[in-house]
Amino acid sequence: MPTLPRTLAAVALLMATQTACAHPRPTTPEAAHMVRLEVVDRDTGGVLPQHRHRREAWVAGEDGQPYTLRLTNMTGARVLVVLSVDGVNVVTGESADPAQSGYVLAPYASAEIDGWRKSMQEVAAFRFSHAGDSYAARTGRPFDLGVIGAAVFREARVEEPWPMPTPPIAERQRAQAAPAAEALADAAAGAPSPVSPLGTAHGERRWSPSARTRFERASARADELIALRYDRHEALVARGVIRFERQPWLARKPRAFPGGFVPDP
Repeated sequence: MPTLPRTLAAVALLMATQTACAHPRPTTPEAAHMVRLEVVDRDTGGVLPQHRHRREAWVAGEDGQPYTLRLTNMTGARVLVVLSVDGVNVVTGESADPAQSGYVLAPYASAEIDGWRKSMQEVAAFRFSHAGDSYAARTGRPFDLGVIGAAVFREARVEEPWPMPTPPIAERQRAQAAPAAEALADAAAGAPSPVSPLGTAHGERRWSPSARTRFERASARADELIALRYDRHEALVARGVIRFERQPWLARKPRAFPGGFVPDP
């Protein structure tokens, strides 16, 4: 398999009409075959482990933890990835729909999306946060917290030869695509968290230049929908997503007189 180049993703700024279209049901990142979706801890650079539970995938986050979404194109052609966090499009800020703008990845390319796009040069960093501090809640849309979605489209035709050193940014065009609210809502549904749910905040500004490119979708129907849920570690333990980690001292029955002298603490 070719070495995966790390490159900036191009932003495909697309306008869309609302037409009826049946999108595929969301799959987990592990089962995806076109694009690999990973959550990276920006402080440590490590990929957060994904936990499978009842046909869903979860990652554990903590309040204030900065993160990046790593997208890897596993195909030999360009693809468009319409990316959402908490039901909000990360490029436009609209309530997410596959017909909207997204990032274009070159063949076998990898790109890290580290925030809500504010301009062609800057993003507002992704940070896990208390539900009330999330960008979705602060903009009046607290209904889909705790889910990351990716709608992947194949290209109808290639406008430029590949590989390219730096993908340019996509021009606006009209596309036939339908809402994905129902499909991605399936992934966001589930038992309520025992604590306040985790969301994603609108963090500090970060330099993240992008460019425009033209992209024509091969079909109005997404070729792949990916959903990845997240919550606090303790909430995932309570849900049964993560098995309770029994501490060694809990495995032993306490003794009233274990013997010995008083040690320093």
